[in-house]
Amino acid sequence: MARSGEPVGPPPAGVLIETRHLWRALGEGAARQTILHDLSITIEKGEFVALTGASGSGKSTLLYLLGALDRQTEGEVWLDGVEMGALDDDDRAAFRNERLGFVFQFHFLLPEFTALENVAIPMMRRGQLTRSEAEDHAFEALRMLDLHELTHRKPGQLSGGQQQRVSIARAVANDPALVLADEPTGNLDSKNAEGVFQVFTQLVREQGRTIVMVTHEPSFALRAGRQIRLKDGRVVSE
Repeated sequence: MARSGEPVGPPPAGVLIETRHLWRALGEGAARQTILHDLSITIEKGEFVALTGASGSGKSTLLYLLGALDRQTEGEVWLDGVEMGALDDDDRAAFRNERLGFVFQFHFLLPEFTALENVAIPMMRRGQLTRSEAEDHAFEALRMLDLHELTHRKPGQLSGGQQQRVSIARAVANDPALVLADEPTGNLDSKNAEGVFQVFTQLVREQGRTIVMVTHEPSFALRAGRQIRLKDGRVVSE
């Protein structure tokens, strides 16, 4: 519920993410632990935002709330004009599949399928595209990331950096409104990590993507368009 004098209803058109007095707590009674404290942030379309802070600061908890993978204890989470708390589990799953893209520290590619198939399969499972259409979208996403010559290789035939770039292609192939990345370079050496960061920068600059990335890498956080630093579940600097 909005407080007196504060916004009611969807954010303005240019705002993709808005949290209003967001709280996340676990447990009950004396065992209750508050992870996020009264968090209110706004992220506009086309921003590249780095979420930083020490372990336990609430970064990943916030990312999972923004990705509709978890439910807040109190407050509101608005994503692309929709308040997540108003959706049931099925609607939240549909929202994630249709409008969000995810990149994690580990690529989670299916080892028995090619790069092209790994990118195409999630689109086919949504039931909105034929196999041929999904593979066309997948090829374009891989081409954009300079992976078009590796489409028929399986993950075991790719380097760590190439595998992570395939996972990024999978995340953006369905043209999501928002890409959420949780330590996407944490499992890579410095050269491949830089390559992944450059891909994100390219997606923002050339395609106007909105990216929110949890990172422990200070140089990446400083080079993102904006940095939100958390401490003990509160925003301490932007």
